[in-house]
Amino acid sequence: MITLFRIALRNLLANTRRSLLLGGAIAVVTTLLVVLSSVSNGMQENMLRVATTLSSGHVNVAGFYKLTSSDATPMVVDFPRILETLKKGGVQAENIVVRGRGWGKLISDVATQQGVLVGIDVERERAFRDVVQVISGDINKMSEPNAVMIFAKQAKRLELRVGDDVTLTAPTYRGVNNTVDCRVQVIAKDMGMTSSFSMFFNNKVLRDLYQMKDDQTGALHIFLKDHNTAPDVAAKVRKVLSEAGYTLMDPVPQPFFRKFQSVRREDWTGQRLDVTTWSDEMAFMRMTLDTFSLLTYVFISIMLGIIVIGVMNTMMMTIRERTREIGTLRAIGMRRIWVLGMFVIEAAVLSFSAAIAGAAFGAGLVAVLDASRVHVSDAFQLFLMSDTLKLTLDPQTAVVAIGVIGTVTTLASVVPSWRAAKKPPVTAIQHV
Repeated sequence: MITLFRIALRNLLANTRRSLLLGGAIAVVTTLLVVLSSVSNGMQENMLRVATTLSSGHVNVAGFYKLTSSDATPMVVDFPRILETLKKGGVQAENIVVRGRGWGKLISDVATQQGVLVGIDVERERAFRDVVQVISGDINKMSEPNAVMIFAKQAKRLELRVGDDVTLTAPTYRGVNNTVDCRVQVIAKDMGMTSSFSMFFNNKVLRDLYQMKDDQTGALHIFLKDHNTAPDVAAKVRKVLSEAGYTLMDPVPQPFFRKFQSVRREDWTGQRLDVTTWSDEMAFMRMTLDTFSLLTYVFISIMLGIIVIGVMNTMMMTIRERTREIGTLRAIGMRRIWVLGMFVIEAAVLSFSAAIAGAAFGAGLVAVLDASRVHVSDAFQLFLMSDTLKLTLDPQTAVVAIGVIGTVTTLASVVPSWRAAKKPPVTAIQHV
């Protein structure tokens, strides 16, 4: 084996130009895979962080209250008892946030903005302060009873500045429209699609708007240590609440504001709880990530196919040039399996060396691009939820890229190598 390895290494060094061209192509594909996977990981990490801070928990307990069958108010009644039920049921959570939730219209002197209404207690949500990037105003003033935070594009459309008064209107659970006067205390930087339709208020604003009692709220956001466990935790939450006697809505993987019309058409009254995960509430984010991942794998597959064809052609050319050498080796006693091994080892050394070099270069490029904070256009900001490109290198992905690309390109050399090993020694020696 050591002898075969030495022969393979010498053959690669003897054909430096060809080895560099083929190895460079393999390295480029590996680099692209590492960089694109880092972009995808960065997108998912940033989108998940922003979305689960602004609009959703990893698991959510929300629902609708209907005084009549045609109403639909996003409200959870007697939420302290629900919290106690979840605690007794053994639901493990890193944190549970109580938030207001609704759908209404913000009215200025010149325009209106319709969208999702989110009530927060900024003093108890440190993560909210870390995620939101304030352009003007003071985030601490969101603790004032009539405070509202809007985003830059919303402020531009409504022609509002910090300190301006606005009116919020929405239908209450009694079926009549109610209005509340608010004051803009914060204008924040746009954060993608979420900021295009969400507006944030002090929790008291939504309580006054929907005429809620102190034990009523919009939703309970459950945050976990590992977001990947959200489906299992959601299933446990549904079981615990169902056993406690609560009526639950059928699980539908949609954000709550898309459920208004279907709930209004349903013939029931009272309260029904709705248990969702972050992926249900952020369906558009899941679709964006899945589409980007699909395009990445399709692109890499095409590139890898081209490289495989290149490896096979290169090995066939190499074998053709060295046919007499193969015949001589066979004539002095080298077995067919050794000839096959010699060429496969040669391809493996080239493939894995190039893949490792490409992964190392890709990792360095990811670090440089992430540190450079590359600005992205408004169209990409809509989905990235950030005005800069964020890349997150996953070492496991880099190792998998090296293994997959190295293995596939090595296997591509087996067929031409086997053909070379099958040549009779006499025929190979006489080859011109």
